[in-house]
Formats: sequence, C-alpha cells, structure tokens
Amino acid sequence: MIPLEFYLNLAREGIYEDHCPTLPEIRLINQQRPERPAIDFIRDLIDGTEAWLLDFVTNVFDAIGWFGVIGLMAIESTAIPLPSEIVMPFAGWKLVEEKDLGFVFVVLVGLAGAVGSLAGSLIEYFVARAGGRPLIEKYGKYLLITNTDLDRADRWFETRGDLTVFVARMIPGVRGFIAIPAGIARMNVWKFALFTFVGALPWTFGLALGGFLLGANYEDIRSATRPFDIPIILTILGLVGWFVWHRVREIRTESREAALAATSLNTDE
Repeated sequence: MIPLEFYLNLAREGIYEDHCPTLPEIRLINQQRPERPAIDFIRDLIDGTEAWLLDFVTNVFDAIGWFGVIGLMAIESTAIPLPSEIVMPFAGWKLVEEKDLGFVFVVLVGLAGAVGSLAGSLIEYFVARAGGRPLIEKYGKYLLITNTDLDRADRWFETRGDLTVFVARMIPGVRGFIAIPAGIARMNVWKFALFTFVGALPWTFGLALGGFLLGANYEDIRSATRPFDIPIILTILGLVGWFVWHRVREIRTESREAALAATSLNTDE
C-alpha cells in the first residue's frame, strides 16, 4: 500500500505540477500495484524497529537528559544491541541542536558518551577478568568464541593490547566486545580505561556532531537512504550467516578433538 503522504510529497516537490492525485485515484493505483507481502513485511519490520528505537532513546533523553547519554552508551558498551549510531546522533540533535546550544555542548555530549562507553566497558572487563579463561572456555561457545580465539587474544594483548583497545573502540560490532579479551588477558585496568576513553571519544563526538549538523534533516536523509535498507540488511544477514556457520564448524571440531584427547588420556592411564 502506497500511503497518501507519498503522493502529497511528490506534489510538494513539483513532480505533480498540474494535478495531485485524489484519494480515489490513489486507491485505484494501489489496487493495480502488485502485492509483495514479503518485501512489505520486511519494510514494516524495519520501520517498526526504527520507530521503537527512536522513541525509546527520545523518551530516555526527555526523562533524564544528559544522564541518558551516559546510561545508554554504557548499555551499548556491554554488547547489548543498542546502537550508538542512534544514541549519539540523537543526543547531538535533541539535547543540543533543538535546544539552540552551541558547538561546545556537542563536545560535552561527546564526552558524556565516552564516559558511558568507559563505564559499560569496565563492567564487561571486570566480569571477564573475574571469570577468567575457564569461564569463557566453558560458555564461550554460546557466543561463538573458540579456544583458538582465546589463544590469539592472549598473544595479541601481550604485545599490542593498548593499540587494540584504542582502535577497537571505533569499529562497529567490535567495540562492544573488546573488553572481554582485555579482561581475560588481565590487561592493566588503568591502561584499559585510558585507551577505552580516548578511543571512544572520536566515535561519540563524531556521531554527536553528525546529529547536531544533520538531525533536523533526518526525515529527508531517511527518505533518500530507505531504498537501500533491504539490500544492506540482506548483505549483513548473509555475512552473519556465513560467520555463524564457520564458527559452529570450528567449535564442533575443537569439541571432537578435545573428546578424542580425553579418550586417549584415559586409555593411556
């Protein structure tokens, strides 16, 4: 179903210069338009999820203001799927631009986001450090973490831990998990905190600045990018599916090798 608003927007843009379709004409066009239930369902799901996230973030900001930035970014940094790509631009838009505050406040919002990232990462760091490698070896397979990953992380953090934390804080999909190997490797907590904060700040500030500059044009930007939603999501799902399949194979291989090693040991005894 093509909504009335779509045709009204075309009329405002001058595409329908001589005639704007009436409601009966729009209904006739919709009746002649082929039904695509799968595509429509995916679009409705995307729009519904987007609207829920935007409403949630907006309500948090309305309720507790700048503390909401710290809290939401702390949640995002504990690997819970609450995208900073929504939280921080909305902070720059709703908490700064809409309130007619200056550029200095964009910097302050970025700092608040970095503080939240540090708080969430420290929680994750201390949980991983307390549980240590045995905890991850036992339950890591449910997060698709293999023993090979743990060995590689140990070696990497011994030589490049500082740089790894700094760079990882600016990589989507990695930033929420980097505290786990850092905690397992028992990286110095003060170094971890420093490089986490310094690495998070450019990310949070950049997103807040984007929201400050472009937030008022959000609907126009989404109208231009919405046709790419489904191809992007399908690509991401394909990559995630390949990653999960590959990791499940590795975990099963490791489990079989461990079982064979245990059997061989018992036989020798």
